Amino acid sequence: MRVPNNVLKTQRWIITDVVHDFDTEDVWALPITGGRDDFETVIDLMHSIDFPGSASLPARLLWKIRDLLGSVFGLGRISTSAEDSGTWPPVPGTDELSLIGRVPEELRNTATDSHLKDKPFRGLYVSDFEFAEEMSNRTMYGVMHLGWVDQGDGRYQAQMTVYVKPRGAVGKAYMALIKPFRYAIVYPALMRYLERIWTERRGAR
Repeated sequence: MRVPNNVLKTQRWIITDVVHDFDTEDVWALPITGGRDDFETVIDLMHSIDFPGSASLPARLLWKIRDLLGSVFGLGRISTSAEDSGTWPPVPGTDELSLIGRVPEELRNTATDSHLKDKPFRGLYVSDFEFAEEMSNRTMYGVMHLGWVDQGDGRYQAQMTVYVKPRGAVGKAYMALIKPFRYAIVYPALMRYLERIWTERRGAR
C-alpha cells in the first residue's frame, strides 16, 4: 500500500543525501516481508520480475500506449533497457550523467551488474538494508529505492520509494498526467504481482 512520504523521516537512509535535490514521488510498503537476512532474496526477486509482461491486461496496455506515445512525440520508450538506451541526458539542473558520484565511495560499484530485467535502470548501490537504481529519459530523471525496514520482533518489510526530477514544464506536465494511471492501474497491478511471486518463492523454500 502507499504510505505518507514523511515515513521516510523515521529512518536514516543513505539515499537521502544522494537525491537531496529530487522530489519524493511515491513511497510504497510492498507485500514482501521476511527476516533480517532476506534482503538479498528481495533484490534477486526484483531483478527477475517480468513486469508488466506478467501483469494484468490493463497494465500491459497502458505500458504499450506509453511506448507508442513516446515514439510519436519523441519521449522515448520506457521499455528500452538501460543497455540499449545509449548515453543518458544529464540530471536536470546539473552536468551529471549519473548519480554514482554522489554515492559514498565505499558503496560504489556494489550494484554495477544489477538491473531490473529488460527495464531502463542502472545500479547505484547495495547495502545491508538498501538498494538503489537510477533511470533517465526525456521527461525526467528518476531513482527507485528499496529499503528493508525493521518492523520489530525480527520482522522486516520491503519499502519502495520513487524519486524524480522532471525535465522542465514538459516533464512536470507528463508526471502529472500519468499519476492517476499509475495509482489506479500500474501500482495495484505491481503489488498483486509482487505478492504472488514472493509467496510462491517463500513457499518453495
